Amino acid sequence: MEILRHGGVIALPTETVYGLAANAEDELAVRRVFAIKGRPATHPLIVHLPQAEALPDWAQAIPPEAWALAAAFWPGPLTLVLRRTARATDAVTGGQDTVALRVPQHPVALAVLSALGGGLAAPSANRFGRVSPTTAGHVREDLGDDVDLLLDGGPCTVGVESTIVDLSAGEPAILRPGGLAAEELERVLGRPVPVRTASSVRVSGSLASHYAPRAGVTLVEPPEASARAQALLGQGVRVGVLGPATLALPPGVPRFELPEDPAGAAHDLYLRLREADLAGLDLLLACLPPAQGLGLAVRDRLARAAAPRTPGT
Repeated sequence: MEILRHGGVIALPTETVYGLAANAEDELAVRRVFAIKGRPATHPLIVHLPQAEALPDWAQAIPPEAWALAAAFWPGPLTLVLRRTARATDAVTGGQDTVALRVPQHPVALAVLSALGGGLAAPSANRFGRVSPTTAGHVREDLGDDVDLLLDGGPCTVGVESTIVDLSAGEPAILRPGGLAAEELERVLGRPVPVRTASSVRVSGSLASHYAPRAGVTLVEPPEASARAQALLGQGVRVGVLGPATLALPPGVPRFELPEDPAGAAHDLYLRLREADLAGLDLLLACLPPAQGLGLAVRDRLARAAAPRTPGT
C-alpha cells in the first residue's frame, strides 16, 4: 500500500466498525489521524496486526493468558493491552508504557496489513465522540474527502468495537466491553474476568461521553419507555424510542428497533443511532438490554452516549 508507506491515511472495514488507518510507525501519519478525528493526543490508539505471531514485535513480557486468548479469538473483536516495546511509539500509546493490539477479522483489513508488513494504528473512522461507522457510506458522511482512500468492504458484521482486555499487570480485566462477550473470555481462561470501571491505563472509547448521536439520549428500562415518551410528546419534545419491536409506543413516537438478542442489538446499535439523527429528534429514549453477552457492550455504548457532553462535541 503505497499510500500508507508514504504517510497517507485510509479508511477501511473491520468486522467491528470502519477504521481510520495509518502506518503505526509513521508518527506524522498517526498525528494526522488524530487531527482528522479531532481526537485528543493523549487518547491512545489500537494497533492492528496481520497475525498473532507479530505480538513480540510490539509487546514484551507477554503472559500465557495473552497467548491463550490470541489463539482462541484472533482474528476477531478482541484487543489486548500489554507492556509495549520500542516499536510502539508515544504517538500511538498516548505516552503510556502499554500498547493495545488486535488482529481484525476482515479480509480487506488483513490484506492491507499483509501488504504493509507492519501495524496499522486505526481508531473508528468518524469525528471524535460521535457514532462509529459500520458502512462505507457512514465514513463518507462523517469524513468526506479528509481521507486519502476509502475501501468499501460492505457492512460490518459485529457492529460495535472490540472488547479491550488489560493484561499489562496482574489479573486480566475488561477495560471496554465490546464485540467479544466476557463469558467467552472466562471460558478460555477458566476464571472470572471483571469489568474494571476505573483504571490508570487509558484505552480507546473509555471517556465518559462517547458514541453520541446529535440528539440527547436518556436511558430507560423497557417498561418505562411508553409513559416517558407520552409525557415528553405532550411537552412538545421530538422524542423517539430505541428498543425492541414488542414495546408498545404512543402514536407519533417513532421506534428505532433493536433486536432482543444481544448480538443483533450490538450489530444494529450504531445504525439505529444514526437513523435517530436523520429523524431530527430532540431526545432518544434508549431501552437498556440485559447485561449478558454482547448486551454488556450495548449498555456501555448507550451509557456513554447518554453522558453529559464535553464542550465542542
